[in-house]
Amino acid sequence: MESPLVPYLPILAVLLLAGLMAMAIPALTTRLGPRSVNPIKSESFECGNPTLGTARQRFAVKFYVVALLFIVFDVEAVFLYPWAVNFRALGWFGYGTMLMFASTLVMGLVYIWKKGALEWES
Repeated sequence: MESPLVPYLPILAVLLLAGLMAMAIPALTTRLGPRSVNPIKSESFECGNPTLGTARQRFAVKFYVVALLFIVFDVEAVFLYPWAVNFRALGWFGYGTMLMFASTLVMGLVYIWKKGALEWES
């Protein structure tokens, strides 16, 4: 009688091979890679310009607000795609639901616009 786990042996082989490669590749690159270290190679590269200031500088809160808004509207796009694919199957109920979803996001956009969260100069 054959074990029910026999069909999973190829998956186990792939996982073992991936684990072996995950350990072997970094070990081989540290052993075989170039070892010449000099101050120019150790310096961080930023478009050929010398670095100015510290890496620990503070960013304005507006930067984070815009980043969060980008994530919110990116998630909206993720929800729009499956809705568009199943538009006909969902019918009027799906249309109304998406209309409510999109109108909520548009109201949020109008609110943050009126609050001035999208203004960089203020």
